[in-house]
Amino acid sequence: MSAAFCDQCGDPADAPGHPRCAARRELEPPRFCPDCARRMVVQVDPVGWTARCSRHGELTSS
Repeated sequence: MSAAFCDQCGDPADAPGHPRCAARRELEPPRFCPDCARRMVVQVDPVGWTARCSRHGELTSS
């Protein structure tokens, strides 16, 4: 299943014009849930990151 929303800006994933988001994705953790576009709680530590959506659970860098 592909993501419905961009995990960097929260806009629909099929919307044109996400080159900045693609560049940010290489360096930063996701900020928005790819399933519902809700803002996620993000924790960054020296070995990785965790991002938690209140509806869809947790994503991790590992």
